[in-house]
Amino acid sequence: MYAWYFDEVPPGVDVRDCHVIPEGVMLYVGIAPKEPPRNGASPNTQTLWNRIRCHYRGNAYGSTLRLTLGCHLADKLDNIALRRVGSGNRLTFTPYGEHRISEWMSRHARVTWVQADAPWLLETRAIEQLNLPLNLQGNSHHPYYPTLKALRAKHKATALALPIA
Repeated sequence: MYAWYFDEVPPGVDVRDCHVIPEGVMLYVGIAPKEPPRNGASPNTQTLWNRIRCHYRGNAYGSTLRLTLGCHLADKLDNIALRRVGSGNRLTFTPYGEHRISEWMSRHARVTWVQADAPWLLETRAIEQLNLPLNLQGNSHHPYYPTLKALRAKHKATALALPIA
């Protein structure tokens, strides 16, 4: 399981009662690999390093954290915009926007991790017990959840109305 800390909080995010260390405020947790399927399908093979790299240097299509950060930071990062790319089924902040998110993360985001045999159990407990405003999955009890869902939906709707980049 990994946890993301930020020394600058994205605009609008309430950090009251979040875990704080000198390097920043914990706003998001994730895991790799995912829980193995119970239907006999092949398990997810994504490694911890792959997930962290995807969040840190990937794009909004492959990283819910990047999508969330981009939606919060769109105005602050020179009006970056979520756009449909390729066939039109993928949404990213295009190369310029993704680069700006990566730059912002390199200045303000820190990640730490812990190894566990069943990280999905640890993630579930963390989301239930910690104040993690940027997590969506399993976090509908969080007061910021409706605001975050609406913000992401607004950016997605705008992207769907624009031509493919």
